[in-house]
Amino acid sequence: MATTESPPLNDVDIVRLAQQKLLPNNHQQPNVSLPPFLLSSHSHKALISYLHSRAAAPSPSSAVSEYVISLLSLISLSPETPSIASLLSSFLSSYTQIFPSLPHDSNSLKTISFFNTLLIHVPFDDLKSVIDSVASNLSGVVTVDDAQLFDLFPQCFELIRTAEEKGGDYVNSVVDKILDSKWSKGFLLKMVSIAKDFSFLDKTRGKEFLEKVFEGIKKVDLMDLPSLVYQLLVLASKGFNKREIIEGIVWFFRSELGSKMTSTVRQVEGTVLLHVNFAVKQDPSLGKEVMGLVKSDLRAFNHFTVAVLLSVSRVRRFSESSITILKTALLAAYSDYKFTKDCKWIPDDMKEEYLKGVKVVEKSVLRAVNESNYGREHMVPSIVQFGFIVLESVREINCKELCNSNGLLGIEELGIQMLKTLFEVHDMARNEIIEQIKCRILSLKPELSRPIIRLLGHIIQYYPYPMLEHIPRLKELLDYFTFMDGKVASYLVSALLPLIRFSRDLQDYTILVVRKAMFRREDTVRVAATSSVIDLILAEKQPKVDSLFSCQDSSSQASSSQQVDIPCSMGGGLFQELSALLQRCLYQQAKVKEVLYQGLVKLVLVDPSIGRLVLDFLLPHFLQFFKEQGTEVQLGVSSCIKSESGKVLIQEPLDCLLSCVSWISLLQPHGKTDSDSIGACFGFSLSQENEDGRNFSGELFSGALLKIRKFLRSANIEEILGQTQDTSSAAIHEEKRKCCASILSGVVEVLLNTVAMDLEKAMDQRKIELEKELIQLVDLHDSLAMDTCTSRQSNLTKRFNLRATAHDTPDNIDSGNNKLIPEHIPFLATSSIYQLLQIALKLYGSESSNSEATSQNHTQSSSGKASKSCFKILSFALSAALHHIKSSAVVGNEDPLKKLIYGEIDMLGPPLLRLTLLLKSGSNVTTSQKKKESKAKKDTEERKEHLYLALVCLKEMITINLCSSCLTGLLENLLSVLPLEDAGLPDECDLTSEIDDQDIRNKELFILKILKPLFSELMKLSAFRTIEILCDIILMIGHKLPCKWRNSHGAWAIDICKTSDTTNSSIAKSLVRLAINLSSPPTDLLVVQDMSKELVKVMGSKSGDTSKYLLINQSTATAVASSLLQITGAVIAEMDWATKKLKTAQKNPHLNQKGELSSGLAFEENLYARVKAVVEVLSSFALMSFNDSQAEHFLRLTARLYKHLALMSKLRIAPKGHKQGLPSLQFQKLVELTCKQLTVPLYNFVAEMQLAQQENANSKGIINKIKRENKCIPDLIFQIEDYEKYLIRLSKATKVNLLKHAKRSTSRDFRILDSTAVTGEDHPPPNHDDDNHNNSGAVDGNESCSDSEDNEGNGSEKALSPQPGSPLAEEEESECDAEEDRASVPSVKRVKRTSRRIVHDSDDEEHEHEHEQTDVVC
Repeated sequence: MATTESPPLNDVDIVRLAQQKLLPNNHQQPNVSLPPFLLSSHSHKALISYLHSRAAAPSPSSAVSEYVISLLSLISLSPETPSIASLLSSFLSSYTQIFPSLPHDSNSLKTISFFNTLLIHVPFDDLKSVIDSVASNLSGVVTVDDAQLFDLFPQCFELIRTAEEKGGDYVNSVVDKILDSKWSKGFLLKMVSIAKDFSFLDKTRGKEFLEKVFEGIKKVDLMDLPSLVYQLLVLASKGFNKREIIEGIVWFFRSELGSKMTSTVRQVEGTVLLHVNFAVKQDPSLGKEVMGLVKSDLRAFNHFTVAVLLSVSRVRRFSESSITILKTALLAAYSDYKFTKDCKWIPDDMKEEYLKGVKVVEKSVLRAVNESNYGREHMVPSIVQFGFIVLESVREINCKELCNSNGLLGIEELGIQMLKTLFEVHDMARNEIIEQIKCRILSLKPELSRPIIRLLGHIIQYYPYPMLEHIPRLKELLDYFTFMDGKVASYLVSALLPLIRFSRDLQDYTILVVRKAMFRREDTVRVAATSSVIDLILAEKQPKVDSLFSCQDSSSQASSSQQVDIPCSMGGGLFQELSALLQRCLYQQAKVKEVLYQGLVKLVLVDPSIGRLVLDFLLPHFLQFFKEQGTEVQLGVSSCIKSESGKVLIQEPLDCLLSCVSWISLLQPHGKTDSDSIGACFGFSLSQENEDGRNFSGELFSGALLKIRKFLRSANIEEILGQTQDTSSAAIHEEKRKCCASILSGVVEVLLNTVAMDLEKAMDQRKIELEKELIQLVDLHDSLAMDTCTSRQSNLTKRFNLRATAHDTPDNIDSGNNKLIPEHIPFLATSSIYQLLQIALKLYGSESSNSEATSQNHTQSSSGKASKSCFKILSFALSAALHHIKSSAVVGNEDPLKKLIYGEIDMLGPPLLRLTLLLKSGSNVTTSQKKKESKAKKDTEERKEHLYLALVCLKEMITINLCSSCLTGLLENLLSVLPLEDAGLPDECDLTSEIDDQDIRNKELFILKILKPLFSELMKLSAFRTIEILCDIILMIGHKLPCKWRNSHGAWAIDICKTSDTTNSSIAKSLVRLAINLSSPPTDLLVVQDMSKELVKVMGSKSGDTSKYLLINQSTATAVASSLLQITGAVIAEMDWATKKLKTAQKNPHLNQKGELSSGLAFEENLYARVKAVVEVLSSFALMSFNDSQAEHFLRLTARLYKHLALMSKLRIAPKGHKQGLPSLQFQKLVELTCKQLTVPLYNFVAEMQLAQQENANSKGIINKIKRENKCIPDLIFQIEDYEKYLIRLSKATKVNLLKHAKRSTSRDFRILDSTAVTGEDHPPPNHDDDNHNNSGAVDGNESCSDSEDNEGNGSEKALSPQPGSPLAEEEESECDAEEDRASVPSVKRVKRTSRRIVHDSDDEEHEHEHEQTDVVC
């Protein structure tokens, strides 16, 4: 009655009453009673009607919010009252019904938040009805504000789950309904924000939720992405599917936003990266997931991943690990592609995939750096660190060849591009980059500092004006010039040269530093200083507008007003300014003078107008060694050497001085010499300035060279060499004599170059005279070589390498840096060597015709003299050509001397080939016609030596052209030597007309027309050394041919192996290598299998049968076996890479795309086929008898094979939580083949080895052999048992008995006996009965394998002894019988062989001594 008598309250009264009831500093006042009207159940209808009336108001948002919050605040004063609880439920239900018609703003959000605090007082049935009502209206949710009611769901779900037994089922049904519905982008944002409170979600629903999120994230507005990613990271930090969230984010920004390059997208990514950085700071486990994603699979590598790792690296905990993972992923991309490119059996689509992967990595890194100025400034220090780490990793992988042919940047260029871009974009990074360059140049080893200096050079070339601000740091770096490695110091100055052109201050400081370096004691520092002086002068002579500078378009360049103040030239008198410093070089060591003389030639090449000044500079120094007394000439060779502390040193490289003078004289136009066109023939335009006929120094030098030529032709060499008399010691006198002979040899080479260049222009009688003079000089050089080579070299070939450096090989080609290789430039130019080869061809042709006439007339004196001269010039020309070709690979293309000295070096190819063909035919003629003469054998050997040299020259030329991808022109010149009708194989040559590619056609024709016919002729002549070189050439060119043509040459080589009965082991190895390497898979290993089976007939226990390969005989068997083992080892090394890739693919099956899945299956099948072939090859080797080294090699290869087999078997076992699949038929066949044909014979092989060891226990070296076997045999046994262990586990998992063909043998029960213990002992025969008893309990002969998993093996005190007679257990034996019989087999640990335990290299996460009992299911 009290309730009914209470006056009713309207909505305004309720709002006012709520304001009165609530205290200003507190939400509610305790012990405050509610008005009776609110406590009455009859008031509910009125209260709800007020809600509807306010919802119909013109501005319902504030009106409804004010009323609802006021009423809820009153309800919160006494929520436990039953009538109030009923009111709360009805009010909540009504609000959810009218919510779609209300504005969705902050007022509605505040209202819903208030409802959330009172949900605990709502009955559970009412909560369910509210949830159903809200969920049913899911289609009406468009924006995130439309989904505000879903904020009630987390607490509703939690209340229902905890209150009812089946509440979890209801909640799951609601979640499933939501997951099955269609989500708008607003609802997606809401679900992500509230999902962190859904702690009840299992993994399955969690994955479905994330799939829904990352499917709908594509429709989310760009500006909503940062908040969405942040919510996802918060969700991940709660432990909700961390890996899947990280992967989804990374793949979204790669696939969906990766192609969008707008500034908005970049800004969004920058904000996301800041969120990631913050999230990782709060939860380090997220950082581990990010790094694990890239570490596990390279396909997750993209520009966003790079940016994420760089951002994460700013967290101190992950600074090193993040950069390390980036480096590892980068190097892995290059190494994987390099491997697949060279691997023949990997499918082409897989090779393309890895090439694409490398390009993606390069582009991803560069894009991450280029976009670093879009809200990612926090990453800049990490980019600097990573860039320098990349540069320091250059030597780890050599990818120059890869980059040349596929458009890849390479590691070094990538690092330079990164830091160069960073230098341009971020002003704040410039100081750090320059400081890091300085520190690393000073601290790193010389070979590691080269890329850093190259980076400095690039920055200076492209951004000279910003670099002017950093000149003080560069000066600090120059202060260490005298303490640096000489090559590094010289290269550093070369890098600074472009900047020196813009700064007189830096130029003066560099000159000061170099001047100080001249006074150092170290030769390398003085050489570097001299080279730097030359470079400074050369820089002044370069054009004032550098093409590199004109091509730049950098916002960092100075304005035009700033550029006016910077001097752009340094004047033209730097040579004269530094002449005193250069004069000091003339009193330094011989190495310093050589650098000076070469540098002066470069100066004249760049600026011919200073030629007269250079000659004037050299004249006083030259006159110290050249004197005239009337008509007599004195060449002071003896004054060029000195002795110090019992050592003889060359003080003046007179030959280098004369070479310098001769080149400058040839390049200087003057009236008394016929050299006006010399410069033009080299492509240089010579200035006519200051040439008024009064060039005194030039005329004097020209005359002096002519007099020296005349003097040496008529002089007594013994008198010149005899001037070095030394009474102190005969040894010193002899050494001085040899040094003088060496200098004179160089002088003769200089004169030969001068005469050859005159010969090129001479005509008629003058040409004949010059040819005679040239022959005389060659004879003189040959006589001097007798003195020069007695102590240093044994033949003329090595004479030309006296001054060559260790870098004189094509492997060290570095066209971008010739400063690090101060090589000796040859005295002979390419054109001169060409003239020598032409004369050699002419003389050899006439000598051949004369020898035929002489043999008919039975006279010998004149022909013998002619033959001797011919051999001398031939030997000299070939040796000079070989040294010339090798040195050309070392000199950088930008070196001015490159064009002058080497020119078109390919012109040497045709005369070398003509000589080869003449020598080949001449050797045969000479042998047949002079077989009765005493010198026939010697002449034949000399011709073979010359033939060998000619082919070596051709090989070097082909090698260099292959490296530079310029082989086509050379082959065209070589093919022009022979007319088409002289082709050796006309049918095959006709087939080459089908080839459209000119490059491929030239290679194929060269092999068919020249190399194969030449090979046949050389085989008849037994020119074995030459045949080896020829095989190398065929192999080099054959590797560059397509599969079809390469296989044809492989078939030809196989036929040679079958028909050639040579007994030369080197030829046998070359032919075997040629036959196998030119055969495409699987033919290559089929050939290896075939040869190994034939090898058993020669090296097996029952040797004596004839092999179908005539190449395999008693003389060559060991060499062929060694070659086959090496090739097998290479295949096993490929297996190592392949099994790692299989392991990676298994760990990341979710990353496999549809196309990649089929490619991966093909790759796996190819791998199994290769392994099967290797097993068959090794099974043949197990039947052979080797020497100790080959046996040890065989055992180690087999152990490596079983290690890979064990890993493959382990990978077939499905991880926990994944469905186990059946092993493929190919895998089952591989297991069967291994067990039947390799494992059992292998135990026999080991047993025979040890029996032979016991019989020869007292032989020399047996102790060392035992020590080696103590390592390889136990490792082999362990790998076999480890392999069988995983086979047993796989058999249990798949219910397929994989070990039914394996055989249990007591050969595992062994120990390696000391030689002293076995000497003189008689060993009783093994007890077969016991062995049979032990084997009777094994199911398929393998049940007891699992018993030995805990130990290194089963063993007894007996020596290793196989039991081939022990029977296999019946396959039909029941599992119970196997258990009973196995119980009778004692589990005995193998006797310890050595004092050390074997360390097994295995990445198995389980301990190798795991105790378990396994049963094989039959």
